[in-house]
Amino acid sequence: MNEFKHYSVMTKEATDALNCQNGKIYVDATLGGGGYSELILRQIQPNGRLVAFDVDEDAIKVATKKLKHYKNLTIVKDSYTNIKNVLQILNIEKITGGIVFDLGASLHQLTCAERGFSFAKDAPLDMRFDQDADFSAYDVVNKYRENDLVYIFSNYGEERFSKRIAKRIVETRKKSPIRTTTELANLIISATPRTNSKLHPATRVFQAIRIEVNQELQNIKNTLEKVVPLLDVGAIITVVSFHSLEDRIAKQFFREHSNEGGLLVTFTKKPLTASEEEIKENPPSRSAKLRIAKRI
Repeated sequence: MNEFKHYSVMTKEATDALNCQNGKIYVDATLGGGGYSELILRQIQPNGRLVAFDVDEDAIKVATKKLKHYKNLTIVKDSYTNIKNVLQILNIEKITGGIVFDLGASLHQLTCAERGFSFAKDAPLDMRFDQDADFSAYDVVNKYRENDLVYIFSNYGEERFSKRIAKRIVETRKKSPIRTTTELANLIISATPRTNSKLHPATRVFQAIRIEVNQELQNIKNTLEKVVPLLDVGAIITVVSFHSLEDRIAKQFFREHSNEGGLLVTFTKKPLTASEEEIKENPPSRSAKLRIAKRI
């Protein structure tokens, strides 16, 4: 395994919002490198409890080693979409403290060549967060109908040349399957006109495929709905998102549940963003948005 790299964005802001207290139960829905989990664990000693979820074996190995001195941590190799069932198995009725979601891919996933997330490195088309899953980017690129590809590229990547790219993919794969990130990236370049954009032509399509492979948007939407009944009164929910599609889901969710008769009160009408200092240290944090709400 390559060195695991993951920078947890706005860790202080997200964990401060949770108002971590000794004796309460917290959930880190997306363990990653353990950045949020470590800050939570420091503040809930000695009788608090943290349950952390991740489907990525690489992340779990690194976080387990990093957090090995904390006894009140349960790491679960499972998707946060199964939070209700997992908490039942652990005999946890309510999340009494709060939950944090750090959405999207980790730096490790995006930069580890063999994971196939990046067009910058030649690798098999993969893009699975959970490497035990059967479905990968190869299946999307080589098996989806042209109309479905157009939909994904347009809606998940906001790609304006979706039709051209989808058509070229279908034409190309008739001759032989598209197997690698480089093949796909070159195909996208050849299918789109040159523009003045600083973005690589494949950026939006690769994002769209990654979202489809891992069902990211549907998962967060469904899980946020599941989480509300699991929160005890006073428990906090924090969501860190990295692109407009994720943030839109979080914003709409908080708005709907904060209306009259709703079960949440929202603390962030406008999302919090990373400080200038953090952006200097970790430029990708520029796009991060943090939303916070409390169960009432």
